[in-house]
Amino acid sequence: MTETQSPEDATGVGVASGVVGQVERDLRRVGANPDYWYPVALSSQVRRKAAYKAVFGGERIALYRGESGEVFALEDRCAHRQVPLSMGVVEGDTLRCCYHAWAYRGNGRISQIPYLPKGVGRPPRGVRAYPVREAYGMVFVFPGDPAKAAVTALPDLPAYHSPRHRTMTFSRTVRCHYSFLHENLLDMNHQFLHRGVVGKLRPELLGYDTGAAKVEARYLFTHAGGKRNAGAGILSGEGIGGATADVMTIRTEYPYQTLDLVPEKADHPAFSLWAAYVPVDAEQRSCHVFGLLMIEKPRLPGALHLAWPLIRRFTERVFAEDRTAVEAEQAAWDEQGEDRNHEVFPLILDVRAVLRANGVPLAAAAPCGTAACPAP
Repeated sequence: MTETQSPEDATGVGVASGVVGQVERDLRRVGANPDYWYPVALSSQVRRKAAYKAVFGGERIALYRGESGEVFALEDRCAHRQVPLSMGVVEGDTLRCCYHAWAYRGNGRISQIPYLPKGVGRPPRGVRAYPVREAYGMVFVFPGDPAKAAVTALPDLPAYHSPRHRTMTFSRTVRCHYSFLHENLLDMNHQFLHRGVVGKLRPELLGYDTGAAKVEARYLFTHAGGKRNAGAGILSGEGIGGATADVMTIRTEYPYQTLDLVPEKADHPAFSLWAAYVPVDAEQRSCHVFGLLMIEKPRLPGALHLAWPLIRRFTERVFAEDRTAVEAEQAAWDEQGEDRNHEVFPLILDVRAVLRANGVPLAAAAPCGTAACPAP
């Protein structure tokens, strides 16, 4: 797509899917594609020699950190009586069920049934093990085809490791389908929602590009007056350089979303945001938001440390307002049983097409033990 090309025809009928007038499947019934790395916990939550309960799209996952420090991810049920393994006890690098003490290795195989004599009976094979990696202070699992995990890259976030940046981490549950959050961040025309926090912001869409798995939009933001939260000014550079206009680039690159803000007269971002929306329930009407806000340190030593509480308060207020809006959208969908949105913004029509094309039908999200989720 070009900078200004619209995905609508002259009649206003959305054609982002490629067929004019075609009835598109309801995006809120499209599930997140499991063949990607998804954060399911903060690293600090998975303590050494302890188990932790996580979830992806209704699949319960038991995380545990063994004595070696490595994190393992298993289907959260004992093959014996289906008791959650997240209630278990970690011994070395194995996880022992709290009920009958069946022991599991990190690959999901049963290593011991303490009361079963050798050669007597045939124990089950075990439970599903998920590929797992730690990065950026989070634990990522690969819920899809494990054969694809090795060739699927984690997100690349160089600013996270840069000594010039400090990172603020977010972890919140939001009661809505993940697509509402993609739309919320990409459509900056909703700044009226935040008028009490950011004042009067005038967003101007400079242009956007669309690919098979990506939509990238560029906005010019001008502060047109009104009371502005101190944290907002610091983040945009106003508290340092007096900037009044910013260029914001927002990108949905499936399944993640990023935002970079470049202040007026600057040549690099003052801050960058990375976010992942991880479905919680099987119907995916709720998701857990993991976010990393990577903020460039000002030249004045210690200034960012002093401003940190103000920035945290500002971001929490904006997030709370966004959460109220997207949860209201989900509530309307629940009441109506379908998506009755009348979207007119071409950019959002395009991101919906990208999410549909790269997602999976929720009916295809098979429970573990079926052909789509084979036993280890």
